[in-house]
Amino acid sequence: MTMSASILKRIIDPQHGGFSPEHARYVLSLDFSPEQRSRYADLADKVQEGNLTDQEQAELEEFISTSAFLTILQSKARISLKKHNPAA
Repeated sequence: MTMSASILKRIIDPQHGGFSPEHARYVLSLDFSPEQRSRYADLADKVQEGNLTDQEQAELEEFISTSAFLTILQSKARISLKKHNPAA
């Protein structure tokens, strides 16, 4: 499933916070594992060389989509924490 970052951004509305501090901290803790990061880097190298299979291209697109989703969600989490602690 490919997600449109612009649609997700409108749904999640990262500029308006809204997460509890606990939820925001949890969202900020989400990340790719070292193995996933390594695989993502391998795929990025292969795309630069023009050597991706169709299956690898689909996998890379999933990484990119997931990364965009996580970035939007974590933006909302950061704004939520700032609203709960404006001095930070």
